[in-house]
Amino acid sequence: MLKTLFFALAVAIGLTLAAPLSAPLFADVELTNVSYDPTRELYEDFNKAFQKYWQDKKKETISVVQSHGGSAKQARSVIEGNEADVVTLALAIDITAIEAAGLIKPGWQAKLPNNSSPYTSTIVFLTRVGNPKKIKDWGDLARPGVGVITPNPKTSGGARWNYLAAWAWASAKYKGDEKAIRDYIKKVFDNVLVLDSGARGSTNTFVQNGQGDVLLAWENEAYLSLAERPGELEIVTPPTSILAEPPVAVVDTYVDKKGTRELATEYLKYLYSDQGQRIAGEHYYRPSNPNILKEFGKYFDLSIKLITIDDPLFGGWEKTQKLHFTDGGIFDQLYTKK
Repeated sequence: MLKTLFFALAVAIGLTLAAPLSAPLFADVELTNVSYDPTRELYEDFNKAFQKYWQDKKKETISVVQSHGGSAKQARSVIEGNEADVVTLALAIDITAIEAAGLIKPGWQAKLPNNSSPYTSTIVFLTRVGNPKKIKDWGDLARPGVGVITPNPKTSGGARWNYLAAWAWASAKYKGDEKAIRDYIKKVFDNVLVLDSGARGSTNTFVQNGQGDVLLAWENEAYLSLAERPGELEIVTPPTSILAEPPVAVVDTYVDKKGTRELATEYLKYLYSDQGQRIAGEHYYRPSNPNILKEFGKYFDLSIKLITIDDPLFGGWEKTQKLHFTDGGIFDQLYTKK
């Protein structure tokens, strides 16, 4: 009898240790969120808040399965059969690819406020403390001897924002002279030491492995690194950057198959709630609610000039993706593999 009791207790402890934080042992229903690299900590906290909200509202216990990686790779995984209920990716073009595969219905971006982007971010520079290379603006990234860390624009949404922010700066600097712009971009990528597949990989390369002089980073990722390594790193916010709008969407085919449409829809809507917005701000994303954004003004430089993807310089994601990032596009023409 005693042996049986100890065995049952050991099994229970083992199950508890094996269960992910966002997955209760005995959930009524499961929801899968396929996301991009730097949102791990955000959704760890958000999922806990939403689980409580749903339990109180529906008397239903839910588990949330998280998946993270480079945004383009995550989109491909959904297209290839990863049955996500929702996607919370870095770029609209990645969700559009899932739409083109027939898994998301047209018009998804109009179903939620702010083009289905509940929070935004921008691209900043993360340097070693004291900023030894005196990196202040985008032009400094092309200087000889500056080691740059950024992910690969072919696989990472954050990397595409990095590239486009640099392109926008160069376009203004060189008054639209495309040869000068291309020369600048080539010099920047000639300085790149490691081209990881995703933003979190690049952060680890810079912060944990100590490679490079400057990391081109999501603003939220830079602040997270600062909190984890106090006294070792420094954030430099350039005068101009790009407005990064990570969108979210319900994956229609999969929620209809699993019967989770109501849950998935409410999950995304909760990102716009006051609690969801404050959780975003606490993880250094810029809340889309302007009043809650002001609450976090001590973290964010709200005076920075932010170029959008719909600016005439870029003309939207469809045009930009085709011109810059498809095989044989401008990035492939300029980047020399090391």
